[in-house]
Amino acid sequence: MGRWRRASQIVNRLRYDRLFGSPRDSIRGYPAIPLTDIGAQLRREREIVYGSLSGFRLVGGGGTWRTTIRSFGSLASKVARDPSFAKITAEDINYFRKILGVKNVIQDEDRLIASNTDWMRKYKGSSQLLLQPSSTEEVIINVGLLNNITSLDKVSGILVCEAGCILENLDSFLSDHGLMMPLDLGAKGSCQIGGNISTNAGGLRFVRYGSLRGSVLGIEAVLANGSILDLLGTLRKDNTGYDLKQLFIGIEGSLGIVTKVSIMTPARLPSTNLAFLACKDYKSCQKLLYEAKCRLGEILSAFEFLDSESMNMVITYLEGVRNPFPSSDYNFYVLIETTGSTESHDKEKLESFLMKSMEGGLISDGVVAQDMNQTSSFWRIREGISEALVRAGAVYKYDLSLPVEKIYEIVEEMRSRLGQSATVLGYGHLGDGNLHLNVSVPEYDDKVSAKIEPFVYEWTSKHRGSISAEHGLGQMKANEIHYSKPVEAVQLMASIKKLLDPNGIMNPYKVLPQSVLC
Repeated sequence: MGRWRRASQIVNRLRYDRLFGSPRDSIRGYPAIPLTDIGAQLRREREIVYGSLSGFRLVGGGGTWRTTIRSFGSLASKVARDPSFAKITAEDINYFRKILGVKNVIQDEDRLIASNTDWMRKYKGSSQLLLQPSSTEEVIINVGLLNNITSLDKVSGILVCEAGCILENLDSFLSDHGLMMPLDLGAKGSCQIGGNISTNAGGLRFVRYGSLRGSVLGIEAVLANGSILDLLGTLRKDNTGYDLKQLFIGIEGSLGIVTKVSIMTPARLPSTNLAFLACKDYKSCQKLLYEAKCRLGEILSAFEFLDSESMNMVITYLEGVRNPFPSSDYNFYVLIETTGSTESHDKEKLESFLMKSMEGGLISDGVVAQDMNQTSSFWRIREGISEALVRAGAVYKYDLSLPVEKIYEIVEEMRSRLGQSATVLGYGHLGDGNLHLNVSVPEYDDKVSAKIEPFVYEWTSKHRGSISAEHGLGQMKANEIHYSKPVEAVQLMASIKKLLDPNGIMNPYKVLPQSVLC
């Protein structure tokens, strides 16, 4: 424990910050944002970067921590670093080499360039040292290397694991025991459960299994003073005092870093069906959602939508992806998934629902996946949109919660504002009222940015929505929190932050405006 304290003294002198590439504001490949995927980026998300200018950066566990330069157009505005924090020295480097070994203290310039660039190419860090620890005693936390499963109660379905476990790996492990993770993301192959919790990731099956705030039973977290807070309970009912674990869900590591988690996992039911449907207008999508909830009831597990621009983006930029309706163009597409225990019963309910919806004019065309290959190809369309956007060029991403009837209005208004200067896409989790609004441009442009912000936040606030549904505020939206939260709530958040992190070393510049923390 002595070396833990010594390492903590060095690290606590430096600032931490984080960028969610989804992810963070990202998704596919998160994270978280979600973190996202794109080639080598997946391999970078499990490292720790410790830099002289950028402070301490964590990649993996759902986020990338760094001081960043944000580029819109040709100019980059550098985040002002608090001068009260120390810079890394040769003494620090030698100290970490003694703890981690030379091979786990990386200064290679090419490696650093790759790790300092986020997947959307909007942020560039200046970290100068990578650390790869293997235990919490070495450097405050370990994310990517904390990837062990501690226990599984097969009867209750309660899983206890470390924060660095990859979501897809956990789901595969649970599959062998007839269970599944309660969330599913496009980034499941790279995002980590600690990051999912830190961003309160929603995902594709939120409509069935709800929020992580309900699924997570306990956490272990490292606090700003280096202490480890053990809240790793496995009880579904525990009403003794404040539910402190909730302070670490969805707060993006700004109060502490999640290192372990206990989580409820539902049964993996044997019958799954997926329908890919075409609709003539957004009103039909809304009515279809209502009918799905009424007629499919307990077996409805996902309800996703995308517009024609999203479909065109995927078809154009992702190799091997095909439109299920190649001979026709439709304005909207919907994916409906059902999950149940009896295949014949579930198919009968789905077929009856589809027939009545077709007769009622809600569905213009549709196809039900007949095997796993078709199922994967359908999901690839929906999950591949973010990847396609990155391949197309620069992208402005917004993750909004709105009343379902208002969701597509902002997409149409944004198209009117931007005209031919950008391609505006709308897709997301319609069953949850969550829109992913994306503006695709050849390169970042300050003129385009000025037309988007603050309009997008003002419009969302006017319609009593949230400017961050599931991706978090991060650095990009920290100063915009007032659009979704009243002054009193932000002040209370700042009080909690000052109490748990008085020196402001945990993920600075994120979540809350600096003005309320001074």
